[in-house]
Amino acid sequence: MNQNTVYNFTIDAEHAGLRADGVLSQLFEEASRSYIQRLIEGGCVFCDGKPLLSKKEKLKEGSEVWIELPPAAPCEAVPQDIPLDIVYEDAHLIVVNKPKGMVVHPAPGNPDGTLVNGLLYHCGALSSINGVERPGIVHRIDKDTSGLLVCAKSDEAHRGLTEQLAAHSCTRQYRGVAFYSFRESTGTVDAPIGRDPANRLRMAVVPNGKRAVTHWQVAEEFNGFTEIWARLETGRTHQIRVHMASIHHPLLGDTVYGPQKQPYALHGQMLHAEILGFTHPVTGQYMEFRADPPEEYLLTLEKLRNRK
Repeated sequence: MNQNTVYNFTIDAEHAGLRADGVLSQLFEEASRSYIQRLIEGGCVFCDGKPLLSKKEKLKEGSEVWIELPPAAPCEAVPQDIPLDIVYEDAHLIVVNKPKGMVVHPAPGNPDGTLVNGLLYHCGALSSINGVERPGIVHRIDKDTSGLLVCAKSDEAHRGLTEQLAAHSCTRQYRGVAFYSFRESTGTVDAPIGRDPANRLRMAVVPNGKRAVTHWQVAEEFNGFTEIWARLETGRTHQIRVHMASIHHPLLGDTVYGPQKQPYALHGQMLHAEILGFTHPVTGQYMEFRADPPEEYLLTLEKLRNRK
């Protein structure tokens, strides 16, 4: 092995017997299936110590798999004419309602077609603090999570928003649907999150992880499922998804932290960033925005209400 970035994990029962390219594209969320296939063809994916020879190979339970990513060539994000749902905009920042399925910034397997590419086309320029691949990005939401995101146009706005996120003074409330009924109507998960030692493509509650706090409240109960509100105190990668799974209430549609077989044909987890609030980093005015969940989310709620 060389010094390339390596991700390793152990195949569990939920993923056993499935095609390698399908499993890996689910676990490595920021990489497309076609990119995973190219990695397999290029000899960058190993199973039980041997190169994985086919994208169609069925993985076995207990197998040790790792992906060796080749060094990424520096790639400056380019402007692209991508439709954006702009909720608010001024000279310093922009708030957008990101659709499900859109990656926030260029990453392996997704060099373009991202939110950043669309923002560069619309805004012309963004803050430079995060470099040429992630200009303007102050915080992120997962590819298959929809909802509100604030991006910075200037370095001054970027620094001010970052300070608020670090101080946990921003309001970030999500709606989500979890498996099963809850014993309590409200609760808090205060559990550290870090890389899953058995699967470097996932996050997990681990003793040496970074502190992560999620406050949740029951919004509506269904037969076997519950809609919740979740408020982030911290903002770790996959935080709500990991925390809800850790208390045995994984999110509906989440095949990474929940069951591989789902009762509805959803495109990723039922999770939407509904409310975003912060103090404007230049004017000092508190601002709060709300965005309704997408149609798929609302239609699924109706199906759950009619569930027998």
